[in-house]
Amino acid sequence: MTTTSDRPWLASYAPGTPAEIEVPDEPLVASLVRAAEQHPDRVAVDFLGRETTYAELLVEVERAAGALHGLGVRAGDRVAIALPNGRAHVVAFWAVLRLGAVVVEHNPTYSAAELEHQLHDSGATVAVCWEQTAARVCEVRARTAVTTVLAVDISRDLPWRSRLALALPVPAARRTRAKMRGPAPSGALPWHTVLAHAEPLAPDHPYPASGDVALLQYTGGTTGTPKGAVLTHRNLVANAVQGAVWTGLQSGSETIYGALPFFHAFGLTLCLAFATRVGATLVAFPTFDPDAVLRAQARRPATFMPGVAPMFDRVARAAEERGTDLRSIRVAIAGAMPIPAETAERWERLTGGLLIEGYGMTETSPVALGNPCTPDRRPGALGLPFPSTEIRIVDPEDPARDVAAGERGELLVRGPQVFSGYWQRPEETAEQLLDGGWLRTGDVVTMDDDGVVTLVDRIKEMIIAGGFKVYPSQVEDHLRTMPGVADVAVVGVPGGDLGEKVVAAVVLEDPTRTLDVAAVRAWCEQRLARYAVPRELVIMTELPRSQIGKVLRRVVRERVLAGDAPA
Repeated sequence: MTTTSDRPWLASYAPGTPAEIEVPDEPLVASLVRAAEQHPDRVAVDFLGRETTYAELLVEVERAAGALHGLGVRAGDRVAIALPNGRAHVVAFWAVLRLGAVVVEHNPTYSAAELEHQLHDSGATVAVCWEQTAARVCEVRARTAVTTVLAVDISRDLPWRSRLALALPVPAARRTRAKMRGPAPSGALPWHTVLAHAEPLAPDHPYPASGDVALLQYTGGTTGTPKGAVLTHRNLVANAVQGAVWTGLQSGSETIYGALPFFHAFGLTLCLAFATRVGATLVAFPTFDPDAVLRAQARRPATFMPGVAPMFDRVARAAEERGTDLRSIRVAIAGAMPIPAETAERWERLTGGLLIEGYGMTETSPVALGNPCTPDRRPGALGLPFPSTEIRIVDPEDPARDVAAGERGELLVRGPQVFSGYWQRPEETAEQLLDGGWLRTGDVVTMDDDGVVTLVDRIKEMIIAGGFKVYPSQVEDHLRTMPGVADVAVVGVPGGDLGEKVVAAVVLEDPTRTLDVAAVRAWCEQRLARYAVPRELVIMTELPRSQIGKVLRRVVRERVLAGDAPA
Protein backbone atom coordinates (compact mmCIF):
# COMPACT_ATOMS: atom_id res chain seq x y z
CA MET A 1 0.00 0.00 0.00
CA THR A 2 1.32 3.42 -0.94
CA THR A 3 1.39 5.95 1.92
CA THR A 4 2.50 9.54 2.38
CA SER A 5 5.12 8.39 4.88
CA ASP A 6 7.17 6.64 2.22
CA ARG A 7 6.08 9.04 -0.55
CA PRO A 8 5.63 12.46 1.08
CA TRP A 9 4.89 14.10 -2.26
CA LEU A 10 1.48 12.41 -2.50
CA ALA A 11 0.04 14.84 0.06
CA SER A 12 0.98 17.71 -2.27
CA TYR A 13 -0.78 16.26 -5.34
CA ALA A 14 -3.61 18.25 -6.91
CA PRO A 15 -7.06 16.99 -5.87
CA GLY A 16 -8.08 13.98 -7.93
CA THR A 17 -4.56 13.09 -9.10
CA PRO A 18 -4.00 9.35 -8.53
CA ALA A 19 -0.92 7.98 -6.81
CA GLU A 20 -0.72 5.20 -9.39
CA ILE A 21 -1.73 4.85 -13.01
CA GLU A 22 -2.66 1.77 -14.98
CA VAL A 23 -0.49 1.50 -18.08
CA PRO A 24 -2.54 -0.05 -20.92
CA ASP A 25 -1.01 -3.12 -22.52
CA GLU A 26 -0.99 -1.61 -26.00
CA PRO A 27 1.38 -0.01 -28.50
CA LEU A 28 1.58 3.77 -28.71
CA VAL A 29 -0.07 3.75 -32.15
CA ALA A 30 -3.26 2.33 -30.61
CA SER A 31 -4.06 5.86 -29.45
CA LEU A 32 -4.22 7.02 -33.08
CA VAL A 33 -6.60 4.22 -34.06
CA ARG A 34 -8.78 4.98 -31.05
CA ALA A 35 -8.82 8.74 -31.76
CA ALA A 36 -9.87 8.05 -35.37
CA GLU A 37 -12.73 5.85 -34.10
CA GLN A 38 -13.92 8.22 -31.36
CA HIS A 39 -13.23 11.59 -33.02
CA PRO A 40 -13.08 10.90 -36.79
CA ASP A 41 -14.07 14.41 -37.86
CA ARG A 42 -11.98 16.28 -35.30
CA VAL A 43 -8.93 18.06 -36.72
CA ALA A 44 -5.88 16.03 -35.73
CA VAL A 45 -3.21 18.26 -37.28
CA ASP A 46 -3.28 21.93 -38.23
CA PHE A 47 -0.15 22.77 -40.22
CA LEU A 48 -0.08 26.49 -40.94
CA GLY A 49 -3.82 26.35 -41.67
CA ARG A 50 -3.89 22.99 -43.52
CA GLU A 51 -6.29 20.77 -41.58
CA THR A 52 -6.23 16.98 -41.40
CA THR A 53 -8.91 15.11 -39.45
CA TYR A 54 -8.19 12.00 -37.40
CA ALA A 55 -9.97 9.84 -39.97
CA GLU A 56 -7.88 11.35 -42.78
CA LEU A 57 -4.69 11.04 -40.74
CA LEU A 58 -5.21 7.33 -40.11
CA VAL A 59 -5.78 6.71 -43.84
CA GLU A 60 -2.58 8.59 -44.68
CA VAL A 61 -0.62 6.75 -41.99
CA GLU A 62 -1.76 3.35 -43.31
CA ARG A 63 -0.71 4.40 -46.82
CA ALA A 64 2.69 5.63 -45.61
CA ALA A 65 3.16 2.40 -43.66
CA GLY A 66 2.38 0.49 -46.85
CA ALA A 67 4.95 2.57 -48.74
CA LEU A 68 7.64 1.88 -46.15
CA HIS A 69 6.76 -1.82 -46.14
CA GLY A 70 7.14 -1.81 -49.93
CA LEU A 71 10.62 -0.34 -49.48
CA GLY A 72 11.58 -3.30 -47.32
CA VAL A 73 10.99 -1.94 -43.82
CA ARG A 74 10.04 -4.70 -41.39
CA ALA A 75 9.27 -4.94 -37.68
CA GLY A 76 12.29 -3.96 -35.60
CA ASP A 77 14.03 -2.11 -38.44
CA ARG A 78 15.13 1.44 -37.69
CA VAL A 79 13.76 4.33 -39.76
CA ALA A 80 15.40 7.73 -39.46
CA ILE A 81 13.21 10.84 -39.42
CA ALA A 82 14.91 14.21 -39.94
CA LEU A 83 12.08 16.69 -40.40
CA PRO A 84 10.80 19.97 -39.02
CA ASN A 85 7.45 19.86 -37.24
CA GLY A 86 4.61 19.40 -39.67
CA ARG A 87 2.07 17.08 -41.23
CA ALA A 88 4.71 14.88 -42.87
CA HIS A 89 6.52 14.41 -39.56
CA VAL A 90 3.31 13.28 -37.85
CA VAL A 91 2.46 10.87 -40.69
CA ALA A 92 5.96 9.39 -40.87
CA PHE A 93 6.18 8.92 -37.09
CA TRP A 94 2.92 7.00 -36.82
CA ALA A 95 3.56 5.03 -40.02
CA VAL A 96 6.87 3.67 -38.72
CA LEU A 97 5.26 2.64 -35.43
CA ARG A 98 2.28 1.05 -37.23
CA LEU A 99 4.71 -1.24 -39.03
CA GLY A 100 6.34 -2.27 -35.78
CA ALA A 101 9.55 -0.57 -36.86
CA VAL A 102 11.59 1.82 -34.70
CA VAL A 103 11.60 5.60 -35.09
CA VAL A 104 15.00 7.30 -34.88
CA GLU A 105 14.57 11.06 -34.55
CA HIS A 106 17.23 13.46 -35.86
CA ASN A 107 17.65 17.22 -35.84
CA PRO A 108 17.19 18.19 -39.53
CA THR A 109 19.72 21.02 -39.18
CA TYR A 110 22.54 18.69 -38.10
CA SER A 111 25.75 18.64 -40.10
CA ALA A 112 26.63 15.68 -42.30
CA ALA A 113 29.12 14.46 -39.67
CA GLU A 114 26.54 14.59 -36.87
CA LEU A 115 23.98 12.75 -39.00
CA GLU A 116 26.55 10.14 -40.03
CA HIS A 117 27.37 9.27 -36.42
CA GLN A 118 23.74 8.73 -35.46
CA LEU A 119 22.74 6.94 -38.68
CA HIS A 120 25.71 4.61 -38.43
CA ASP A 121 25.05 3.94 -34.76
CA SER A 122 21.34 3.17 -35.17
CA GLY A 123 21.68 1.08 -38.34
CA ALA A 124 18.67 2.83 -39.89
CA THR A 125 17.92 1.50 -43.38
CA VAL A 126 15.46 4.17 -44.54
CA ALA A 127 15.64 7.92 -43.89
CA VAL A 128 12.66 10.28 -44.24
CA CYS A 129 14.24 13.72 -44.57
CA TRP A 130 13.45 17.34 -45.22
CA GLU A 131 14.68 18.33 -48.68
CA GLN A 132 17.34 20.55 -47.10
CA THR A 133 18.59 17.59 -45.04
CA ALA A 134 18.45 14.92 -47.74
CA ALA A 135 21.63 16.08 -49.48
CA ARG A 136 23.63 15.67 -46.26
CA VAL A 137 22.16 12.22 -45.66
CA CYS A 138 22.97 11.15 -49.23
CA GLU A 139 26.50 12.47 -48.74
CA VAL A 140 27.15 10.04 -45.87
CA ARG A 141 24.82 7.21 -46.92
CA ALA A 142 27.61 4.95 -48.19
CA ARG A 143 29.13 4.87 -44.69
CA THR A 144 25.84 3.89 -43.05
CA ALA A 145 23.19 1.19 -43.48
CA VAL A 146 20.78 3.61 -45.19
CA THR A 147 19.57 2.22 -48.53
CA THR A 148 16.69 4.60 -49.25
CA VAL A 149 16.34 8.35 -48.70
CA LEU A 150 12.87 9.89 -48.97
CA ALA A 151 12.97 13.67 -49.48
CA VAL A 152 10.03 15.67 -48.12
CA ASP A 153 8.90 18.96 -49.65
CA ILE A 154 7.07 20.39 -46.62
CA SER A 155 5.46 23.10 -48.76
CA ARG A 156 3.31 20.31 -50.30
CA ASP A 157 1.46 20.14 -46.98
CA LEU A 158 0.45 23.82 -46.94
CA PRO A 159 -3.13 24.97 -47.63
CA TRP A 160 -3.70 25.31 -51.37
CA ARG A 161 -3.94 29.11 -51.19
CA SER A 162 -0.55 29.26 -49.48
CA ARG A 163 0.93 26.94 -52.09
CA LEU A 164 -0.34 29.19 -54.88
CA ALA A 165 1.07 32.27 -53.14
CA LEU A 166 4.39 30.48 -52.71
CA ALA A 167 4.67 30.07 -56.49
CA LEU A 168 4.38 33.80 -57.19
CA PRO A 169 7.48 35.46 -58.72
CA VAL A 170 7.84 38.01 -55.91
CA PRO A 171 10.63 38.49 -53.33
CA ALA A 172 8.51 37.46 -50.33
CA ALA A 173 7.53 34.17 -51.99
CA ARG A 174 11.13 33.50 -53.00
CA ARG A 175 12.32 34.03 -49.41
CA THR A 176 9.68 31.67 -48.06
CA ARG A 177 10.50 29.03 -50.69
CA ALA A 178 14.16 29.23 -49.72
CA LYS A 179 13.26 28.59 -46.07
CA MET A 180 10.89 25.70 -46.75
CA ARG A 181 12.46 23.93 -49.70
CA GLY A 182 15.83 22.71 -50.88
CA PRO A 183 17.28 21.02 -53.94
CA ALA A 184 16.53 17.33 -53.39
CA PRO A 185 19.52 15.18 -54.43
CA SER A 186 19.13 12.80 -57.35
CA GLY A 187 19.65 9.83 -55.03
CA ALA A 188 16.50 10.59 -53.03
CA LEU A 189 12.89 9.61 -53.71
CA PRO A 190 10.14 12.25 -53.37
CA TRP A 191 8.05 11.41 -50.29
CA HIS A 192 4.70 12.63 -51.57
CA THR A 193 5.09 10.86 -54.92
CA VAL A 194 5.99 7.57 -53.24
CA LEU A 195 2.93 7.85 -50.99
CA ALA A 196 0.63 8.70 -53.89
CA HIS A 197 1.51 5.42 -55.63
CA ALA A 198 1.56 3.23 -52.51
CA GLU A 199 -1.02 0.71 -51.37
CA PRO A 200 -2.19 0.88 -47.74
CA LEU A 201 -0.67 -1.57 -45.30
CA ALA A 202 -2.56 -4.86 -45.18
CA PRO A 203 -5.30 -4.62 -42.52
CA ASP A 204 -4.12 -7.85 -40.89
CA HIS A 205 -0.54 -6.62 -40.50
CA PRO A 206 0.31 -7.24 -36.83
CA TYR A 207 0.68 -4.37 -34.40
CA PRO A 208 3.80 -4.17 -32.23
CA ALA A 209 3.69 -5.38 -28.62
CA SER A 210 3.84 -2.92 -25.74
CA GLY A 211 7.30 -4.15 -24.80
CA ASP A 212 8.72 -3.65 -28.29
CA VAL A 213 11.13 -0.80 -28.97
CA ALA A 214 9.33 2.24 -30.40
CA LEU A 215 11.98 4.94 -30.39
CA LEU A 216 15.72 5.52 -30.39
CA GLN A 217 16.18 9.06 -29.09
CA TYR A 218 19.73 10.36 -29.12
CA THR A 219 20.85 12.17 -26.02
CA GLY A 220 24.03 13.43 -24.42
CA GLY A 221 24.69 16.19 -26.94
CA THR A 222 25.11 18.80 -24.21
CA THR A 223 27.85 16.82 -22.47
CA GLY A 224 29.46 14.60 -25.09
CA THR A 225 28.90 12.11 -27.88
CA PRO A 226 25.17 11.41 -28.33
CA LYS A 227 23.95 7.91 -27.54
CA GLY A 228 20.60 6.33 -28.37
CA ALA A 229 18.15 5.94 -25.49
CA VAL A 230 15.93 2.90 -26.10
CA LEU A 231 12.28 3.70 -25.37
CA THR A 232 9.54 1.08 -25.65
CA HIS A 233 5.89 1.55 -26.55
CA ARG A 234 5.11 0.96 -22.87
CA ASN A 235 7.48 3.75 -21.81
CA LEU A 236 5.84 6.26 -24.14
CA VAL A 237 2.27 5.15 -23.39
CA ALA A 238 3.00 5.43 -19.66
CA ASN A 239 4.31 8.98 -19.95
CA ALA A 240 1.35 10.03 -22.08
CA VAL A 241 -1.08 8.60 -19.50
CA GLN A 242 0.85 10.26 -16.67
CA GLY A 243 0.69 13.59 -18.49
CA ALA A 244 -3.05 13.23 -19.07
CA VAL A 245 -3.90 12.64 -15.41
CA TRP A 246 -1.45 15.33 -14.26
CA THR A 247 -2.78 18.10 -16.50
CA GLY A 248 -6.43 17.06 -16.44
CA LEU A 249 -6.85 17.68 -20.17
CA GLN A 250 -10.19 16.53 -21.56
CA SER A 251 -10.45 13.96 -24.35
CA GLY A 252 -11.56 15.32 -27.71
CA SER A 253 -11.69 18.98 -26.70
CA GLU A 254 -8.13 20.32 -26.45
CA THR A 255 -5.83 22.23 -28.80
CA ILE A 256 -2.11 21.67 -28.21
CA TYR A 257 0.55 23.93 -29.72
CA GLY A 258 3.51 21.99 -31.12
CA ALA A 259 6.19 24.68 -31.11
CA LEU A 260 8.81 22.45 -29.47
CA PRO A 261 10.69 20.36 -32.06
CA PHE A 262 9.31 16.85 -32.43
CA PHE A 263 12.85 15.51 -32.87
CA HIS A 264 13.41 16.35 -29.19
CA ALA A 265 11.92 14.02 -26.56
CA PHE A 266 10.08 16.90 -24.85
CA GLY A 267 8.29 17.94 -28.05
CA LEU A 268 7.73 14.39 -29.28
CA THR A 269 5.93 13.22 -26.15
CA LEU A 270 4.28 16.41 -24.79
CA CYS A 271 3.10 17.57 -28.21
CA LEU A 272 2.82 14.80 -30.81
CA ALA A 273 2.15 11.66 -28.75
CA PHE A 274 0.22 13.42 -25.98
CA ALA A 275 -2.10 15.21 -28.41
CA THR A 276 -3.12 11.93 -29.99
CA ARG A 277 -3.56 10.26 -26.60
CA VAL A 278 -6.22 12.82 -25.61
CA GLY A 279 -7.73 13.25 -29.10
CA ALA A 280 -6.54 16.85 -29.26
CA THR A 281 -5.87 19.06 -32.25
CA LEU A 282 -2.11 19.46 -32.72
CA VAL A 283 -1.10 22.81 -34.22
CA ALA A 284 2.36 22.17 -35.70
CA PHE A 285 4.90 24.94 -36.23
CA PRO A 286 7.91 24.11 -38.46
CA THR A 287 10.03 26.63 -36.51
CA PHE A 288 9.32 28.67 -33.43
CA ASP A 289 8.15 32.15 -34.39
CA PRO A 290 6.09 34.28 -31.95
CA ASP A 291 4.26 35.93 -34.85
CA ALA A 292 3.23 32.52 -36.23
CA VAL A 293 2.04 31.48 -32.77
CA LEU A 294 -0.10 34.61 -32.46
CA ARG A 295 -1.56 34.11 -35.95
CA ALA A 296 -2.49 30.56 -34.98
CA GLN A 297 -3.98 31.82 -31.72
CA ALA A 298 -6.32 34.05 -33.70
CA ARG A 299 -7.24 31.13 -36.00
CA ARG A 300 -7.30 28.17 -33.59
CA PRO A 301 -6.78 29.18 -29.92
CA ALA A 302 -4.57 26.92 -27.81
CA THR A 303 -5.61 25.32 -24.54
CA PHE A 304 -2.26 23.67 -23.67
CA MET A 305 1.26 24.68 -24.66
CA PRO A 306 4.52 22.93 -23.76
CA GLY A 307 7.67 25.01 -24.23
CA VAL A 308 10.78 26.50 -22.68
CA ALA A 309 11.14 29.78 -20.82
CA PRO A 310 12.38 31.91 -23.77
CA MET A 311 9.38 30.78 -25.87
CA PHE A 312 6.86 31.87 -23.26
CA ASP A 313 8.68 35.15 -22.73
CA ARG A 314 8.69 36.02 -26.44
CA VAL A 315 5.07 34.99 -27.04
CA ALA A 316 3.87 36.91 -23.98
CA ARG A 317 5.77 40.07 -24.93
CA ALA A 318 4.52 39.90 -28.52
CA ALA A 319 0.93 39.30 -27.37
CA GLU A 320 1.16 42.25 -25.00
CA GLU A 321 2.40 44.52 -27.78
CA ARG A 322 -0.31 43.41 -30.23
CA GLY A 323 -3.15 43.00 -27.77
CA THR A 324 -3.61 39.31 -28.67
CA ASP A 325 -5.96 37.38 -26.38
CA LEU A 326 -4.19 34.38 -24.77
CA ARG A 327 -6.89 33.56 -22.23
CA SER A 328 -7.75 30.24 -23.91
CA ILE A 329 -4.45 28.73 -22.66
CA ARG A 330 -5.29 27.07 -19.35
CA VAL A 331 -2.01 25.25 -18.77
CA ALA A 332 1.51 25.68 -20.09
CA ILE A 333 4.37 23.44 -19.03
CA ALA A 334 8.03 24.47 -19.23
CA GLY A 335 11.14 22.34 -19.06
CA ALA A 336 14.90 22.38 -19.71
CA MET A 337 15.61 25.49 -17.61
CA PRO A 338 14.14 27.57 -14.78
CA ILE A 339 11.38 30.07 -15.56
CA PRO A 340 12.30 33.65 -14.63
CA ALA A 341 9.75 35.11 -12.20
CA GLU A 342 9.06 38.00 -14.58
CA THR A 343 8.21 35.60 -17.42
CA ALA A 344 5.88 33.53 -15.24
CA GLU A 345 4.11 36.64 -13.93
CA ARG A 346 3.55 38.09 -17.40
CA TRP A 347 2.37 34.77 -18.88
CA GLU A 348 -0.11 34.03 -16.10
CA ARG A 349 -1.42 37.59 -16.13
CA LEU A 350 -2.09 37.45 -19.88
CA THR A 351 -3.52 33.92 -19.98
CA GLY A 352 -5.24 33.67 -16.63
CA GLY A 353 -3.87 30.12 -16.61
CA LEU A 354 -0.88 28.39 -15.07
CA LEU A 355 2.74 28.15 -16.23
CA ILE A 356 4.25 25.20 -14.41
CA GLU A 357 7.71 23.67 -14.47
CA GLY A 358 8.42 20.04 -15.17
CA TYR A 359 11.54 17.92 -15.06
CA GLY A 360 12.79 14.94 -16.94
CA MET A 361 15.29 13.65 -19.42
CA THR A 362 15.25 11.60 -22.59
CA GLU A 363 15.73 8.49 -20.47
CA THR A 364 12.37 9.14 -18.72
CA SER A 365 10.33 9.47 -21.94
CA PRO A 366 10.90 12.40 -20.93
CA VAL A 367 8.86 13.66 -17.92
CA ALA A 368 9.45 12.35 -14.39
CA LEU A 369 8.43 15.23 -12.12
CA GLY A 370 6.22 18.27 -12.40
CA ASN A 371 4.61 21.02 -10.42
CA PRO A 372 0.93 20.41 -9.70
CA CYS A 373 -1.49 22.24 -11.98
CA THR A 374 -2.84 24.29 -9.10
CA PRO A 375 -2.03 27.70 -7.60
CA ASP A 376 0.01 25.78 -4.99
CA ARG A 377 2.79 25.01 -7.46
CA ARG A 378 6.29 26.14 -6.46
CA PRO A 379 7.97 28.44 -9.01
CA GLY A 380 11.63 27.51 -9.38
CA ALA A 381 11.14 23.93 -8.14
CA LEU A 382 11.22 20.78 -10.26
CA GLY A 383 8.02 19.70 -8.56
CA LEU A 384 6.66 16.32 -7.48
CA PRO A 385 7.21 12.83 -8.88
CA PHE A 386 4.57 11.85 -11.43
CA PRO A 387 2.04 9.11 -10.56
CA SER A 388 3.64 5.63 -10.42
CA THR A 389 7.03 7.32 -10.15
CA GLU A 390 9.40 6.77 -7.22
CA ILE A 391 12.46 8.80 -6.35
CA ARG A 392 15.45 8.49 -4.04
CA ILE A 393 18.07 11.09 -3.17
CA VAL A 394 21.44 9.43 -2.65
CA ASP A 395 25.13 10.04 -2.09
CA PRO A 396 26.61 10.53 -5.60
CA GLU A 397 29.74 8.63 -4.49
CA ASP A 398 27.69 5.77 -3.06
CA PRO A 399 24.26 5.54 -4.74
CA ALA A 400 23.28 2.68 -2.42
CA ARG A 401 23.17 5.18 0.47
CA ASP A 402 20.23 7.58 0.78
CA VAL A 403 21.10 10.99 2.20
CA ALA A 404 19.30 12.45 5.20
CA ALA A 405 16.07 14.37 4.66
CA GLY A 406 16.71 17.85 3.31
CA GLU A 407 20.31 17.12 2.30
CA ARG A 408 21.71 17.48 -1.19
CA GLY A 409 22.14 14.32 -3.18
CA GLU A 410 21.79 12.73 -6.60
CA LEU A 411 18.25 12.14 -7.82
CA LEU A 412 17.34 8.55 -8.72
CA VAL A 413 14.08 7.81 -10.56
CA ARG A 414 12.08 4.61 -11.05
CA GLY A 415 8.83 4.25 -12.95
CA PRO A 416 7.14 2.83 -16.06
CA GLN A 417 8.51 5.70 -18.18
CA VAL A 418 12.17 4.88 -17.45
CA PHE A 419 14.06 3.62 -20.49
CA SER A 420 15.54 0.16 -20.93
CA GLY A 421 19.09 1.25 -21.76
CA TYR A 422 21.36 2.77 -24.38
CA TRP A 423 21.45 1.29 -27.87
CA GLN A 424 24.37 -1.16 -28.13
CA ARG A 425 26.10 0.38 -25.08
CA PRO A 426 25.86 -2.15 -22.23
CA GLU A 427 28.62 -0.56 -20.13
CA GLU A 428 27.02 2.88 -20.17
CA THR A 429 23.62 1.33 -19.51
CA ALA A 430 25.01 -0.42 -16.43
CA GLU A 431 26.42 2.88 -15.16
CA GLN A 432 23.09 4.66 -15.58
CA LEU A 433 20.56 1.94 -14.65
CA LEU A 434 21.12 0.46 -11.20
CA ASP A 435 19.73 -2.74 -9.70
CA GLY A 436 16.01 -2.51 -9.12
CA GLY A 437 15.42 -0.27 -12.15
CA TRP A 438 16.72 2.95 -10.56
CA LEU A 439 17.91 5.56 -13.07
CA ARG A 440 20.82 7.80 -12.11
CA THR A 441 19.91 11.27 -13.37
CA GLY A 442 23.23 12.98 -12.67
CA ASP A 443 21.35 15.86 -11.06
CA VAL A 444 21.96 17.11 -7.52
CA VAL A 445 18.67 17.98 -5.80
CA THR A 446 17.03 18.54 -2.44
CA MET A 447 13.54 17.52 -1.26
CA ASP A 448 11.53 19.32 1.41
CA ASP A 449 9.02 17.89 3.88
CA ASP A 450 6.20 18.29 1.34
CA GLY A 451 8.03 16.14 -1.21
CA VAL A 452 8.85 19.10 -3.45
CA VAL A 453 12.13 18.56 -5.32
CA THR A 454 14.45 21.45 -6.18
CA LEU A 455 17.42 21.26 -8.54
CA VAL A 456 20.85 22.26 -7.27
CA ASP A 457 22.98 21.40 -10.31
CA ARG A 458 24.34 18.80 -12.71
CA ILE A 459 26.97 16.52 -11.17
CA LYS A 460 29.07 16.56 -14.34
CA GLU A 461 29.08 20.37 -14.39
CA MET A 462 29.95 20.81 -10.73
CA ILE A 463 33.23 22.68 -10.18
CA ILE A 464 35.81 21.59 -7.60
CA ALA A 465 37.69 24.69 -6.42
CA GLY A 466 40.13 24.37 -3.53
CA GLY A 467 38.51 21.08 -2.57
CA PHE A 468 35.08 22.69 -2.32
CA LYS A 469 32.07 21.94 -4.51
CA VAL A 470 30.82 24.91 -6.53
CA TYR A 471 27.37 24.61 -8.13
CA PRO A 472 27.33 26.75 -11.31
CA SER A 473 23.57 27.34 -11.12
CA GLN A 474 23.88 29.03 -7.73
CA VAL A 475 26.57 31.41 -8.98
CA GLU A 476 24.55 32.08 -12.15
CA ASP A 477 21.37 32.79 -10.20
CA HIS A 478 23.16 35.47 -8.17
CA LEU A 479 24.90 37.01 -11.19
CA ARG A 480 21.60 37.30 -13.07
CA THR A 481 20.49 39.80 -10.42
CA MET A 482 23.50 42.05 -11.14
CA PRO A 483 22.53 45.26 -12.98
CA GLY A 484 23.59 45.18 -16.63
CA VAL A 485 23.82 41.37 -16.87
CA ALA A 486 21.44 39.85 -19.43
CA ASP A 487 22.62 36.24 -19.26
CA VAL A 488 25.41 34.21 -17.71
CA ALA A 489 27.00 30.77 -17.72
CA VAL A 490 29.50 29.65 -15.10
CA VAL A 491 32.09 26.96 -15.85
CA GLY A 492 35.23 25.54 -14.29
CA VAL A 493 38.59 25.42 -16.06
CA PRO A 494 41.96 24.07 -14.88
CA GLY A 495 44.22 26.65 -13.30
CA GLY A 496 45.77 28.14 -10.22
CA ASP A 497 46.29 26.31 -6.96
CA LEU A 498 42.62 25.50 -6.47
CA GLY A 499 42.29 22.63 -8.95
CA GLU A 500 39.67 24.42 -11.03
CA LYS A 501 38.95 28.11 -11.20
CA VAL A 502 35.48 29.55 -11.61
CA VAL A 503 34.89 31.50 -14.83
CA ALA A 504 31.79 33.59 -15.54
CA ALA A 505 30.77 34.01 -19.20
CA VAL A 506 28.47 37.04 -19.29
CA VAL A 507 26.17 38.58 -21.90
CA LEU A 508 25.59 42.29 -21.26
CA GLU A 509 22.23 44.03 -21.63
CA ASP A 510 24.01 46.90 -23.38
CA PRO A 511 26.87 45.64 -25.58
CA THR A 512 28.40 49.13 -25.66
CA ARG A 513 29.02 49.06 -21.89
CA THR A 514 31.86 47.29 -20.11
CA LEU A 515 32.14 45.09 -17.06
CA ASP A 516 35.28 44.05 -15.21
CA VAL A 517 36.04 41.04 -13.07
CA ALA A 518 36.50 43.19 -9.95
CA ALA A 519 32.88 44.34 -10.15
CA VAL A 520 31.70 40.77 -10.68
CA ARG A 521 33.71 39.54 -7.70
CA ALA A 522 32.42 42.33 -5.49
CA TRP A 523 28.84 41.49 -6.42
CA CYS A 524 29.32 37.76 -5.80
CA GLU A 525 31.10 38.22 -2.47
CA GLN A 526 27.85 39.62 -1.05
CA ARG A 527 26.17 36.22 -1.22
CA LEU A 528 28.67 33.51 -2.15
CA ALA A 529 31.52 31.74 -0.40
CA ARG A 530 34.94 32.97 -1.46
CA TYR A 531 35.80 29.74 -3.29
CA ALA A 532 32.64 30.12 -5.44
CA VAL A 533 33.41 33.67 -6.56
CA PRO A 534 34.49 33.85 -10.25
CA ARG A 535 38.19 34.46 -10.74
CA GLU A 536 37.86 35.26 -14.44
CA LEU A 537 35.31 37.03 -16.61
CA VAL A 538 34.55 36.44 -20.27
CA ILE A 539 32.17 38.69 -22.22
CA MET A 540 30.12 36.96 -24.92
CA THR A 541 27.62 38.38 -27.39
CA GLU A 542 25.39 35.34 -26.80
CA LEU A 543 25.57 32.00 -25.06
CA PRO A 544 25.54 28.78 -27.09
CA ARG A 545 22.27 26.91 -26.63
CA SER A 546 20.70 23.61 -27.62
CA GLN A 547 17.79 23.42 -30.05
CA ILE A 548 15.30 23.91 -27.21
CA GLY A 549 17.23 26.75 -25.58
CA LYS A 550 19.29 25.05 -22.87
CA VAL A 551 22.68 26.73 -22.30
CA LEU A 552 25.50 24.43 -23.42
CA ARG A 553 28.03 24.87 -20.62
CA ARG A 554 30.31 22.34 -22.28
CA VAL A 555 30.59 24.56 -25.36
CA VAL A 556 31.10 27.65 -23.19
CA ARG A 557 33.96 25.87 -21.43
CA GLU A 558 35.52 24.81 -24.74
CA ARG A 559 35.40 28.39 -26.02
CA VAL A 560 36.92 29.75 -22.82
CA LEU A 561 39.76 27.21 -22.99
CA ALA A 562 40.32 27.95 -26.69
CA GLY A 563 40.29 31.69 -26.08
CA ASP A 564 37.52 32.15 -28.68
CA ALA A 565 35.48 34.46 -26.45
CA PRO A 566 37.21 37.80 -25.90
CA ALA A 567 37.27 39.07 -22.33
